[in-house]
Amino acid sequence: MKIKSFLAKPYALYIYKGIRKEMATALSDQDKLLKNLIKTGRITEYGKAANLSEVNDYQGFKQAIPVRDYEELKPWIEQVKEGKHNILWKGKPIYLAKTSGTTSGAKYIPITKDSIDNHIQTARNALLCYMAETGKTKFANGKMIFLSGSPVLERVGGIPTGRLSGIVNHHVPRYLRTNQLPTFETNCIEDWETKLQKIVDETIGQKMSLISGIPPWVQMYFDELIRRSGKSVGELFPHFSVLVHGGVNFAPYRKKLMDSIGRKVDDIELFPASEGFLAYQDSQEAEGMLLNTNSGIFFEFIPIEELGQENPTRISLHEVKTGINYAMILSSNAGLWGYNLGDTVKFLSTEPYRLVVTGRTKHFISAFGEHVIGEEVETAMTAAAAATGAIVTEYTVAPFVSENEGRSFHEWFVEFEKKPENLQDFTANLDNNLRQKNSYYDDLIGGAILSPLKIRMVQKNGFIEYMKSINKLGGQNKVPRLSNNRKIADALLHWTENLQEV
Repeated sequence: MKIKSFLAKPYALYIYKGIRKEMATALSDQDKLLKNLIKTGRITEYGKAANLSEVNDYQGFKQAIPVRDYEELKPWIEQVKEGKHNILWKGKPIYLAKTSGTTSGAKYIPITKDSIDNHIQTARNALLCYMAETGKTKFANGKMIFLSGSPVLERVGGIPTGRLSGIVNHHVPRYLRTNQLPTFETNCIEDWETKLQKIVDETIGQKMSLISGIPPWVQMYFDELIRRSGKSVGELFPHFSVLVHGGVNFAPYRKKLMDSIGRKVDDIELFPASEGFLAYQDSQEAEGMLLNTNSGIFFEFIPIEELGQENPTRISLHEVKTGINYAMILSSNAGLWGYNLGDTVKFLSTEPYRLVVTGRTKHFISAFGEHVIGEEVETAMTAAAAATGAIVTEYTVAPFVSENEGRSFHEWFVEFEKKPENLQDFTANLDNNLRQKNSYYDDLIGGAILSPLKIRMVQKNGFIEYMKSINKLGGQNKVPRLSNNRKIADALLHWTENLQEV
């Protein structure tokens, strides 16, 4: 037995035992976190402006700290970027995670001395839970690849700044460095297509045991491995046994990825964000991801239909219920206060607190009052593909508002790895599944307000070309599933075929 897998067993069991204890203390841990956040927040400029010195409980916290998104927090972030101290958290951040914004260009999310462990230890905990539960540790002896952004950092206000995945790369434990691929030099390559070729060069002959990344970019890596070797990924890497993924819902990508591997491997889902590592899959037996309740983040939740209202229902973990779509709100030791993350989640259980990500607050379609969310289109697409034998590479949905004769409809842009035998059957199946998931959409179709959805097939690699055209190919970038406007849809027309109607 190799030394790393041998030593991993007792360590995994030790950490796993602690995590299981924290499952039972989640609520009290959150209460303690809030008190500590308030205590430290009082010395910050943000806390002084919010009168945190007068806050002693959750009710007072809600009154003092408004829910804000990045745009509303930006004036405070700008002071942090200028190198000022004690703005959102004590001292200065040790990093700024730079990520793509929606309306203001790049976002700069602080990472502090207190919050960095959240980003580093959570991924470790997910792997240790897997080891402890399954007893599988051999992958620790093999080579591991983490498809990530460049670790090259710039300085903003004297603070090292870069992509979160690049920042985390600087904190990979020394004992894993000898297992880690690609090399630092290759990881520093900014152009994704060039970087991909170098990654394949460096890994194609190695004993890969673990592969991690956002599913669409993992698929590109797999495609190039298959093209180069003429073998399935599983044949090429006989020791490959664990696929770690996050960033997007895995279900639409699962079949194609597993087909590329050619055999079953275990997979572990993560819920990381620049704002914090929020949840992770702790069990191969239970559905959903375990909320990270004792890692510097205080969680609040707003029912999605109330988000944006003047006085929405705003609750702590004490009051959450299963089956409800919530917008996730964070306050953390990174200096985020009442921060609207932009993700929506749904709890599958509260003993322990396990959840799934259901979409983005800004990624939905409600051009006609239907309010279709990401979870609904992903479930409908997965069911339609399974029923018709289709394999879908990528897709996105946008409203088509008819200005002349004919009714409006949802337009789906779909790239197939394997087309269904009958595209009209697939389209009808997809539409029916969506109607079953969303009663508002069903009413609009049934009332002849909308026409059934229509599919526009995207050419092979069309989504890759689109992402390349907007300089977001690779790394942590992903195609939004839903848009309430035609910006993405109209840009994709360059790589599409004619509409296919039911």
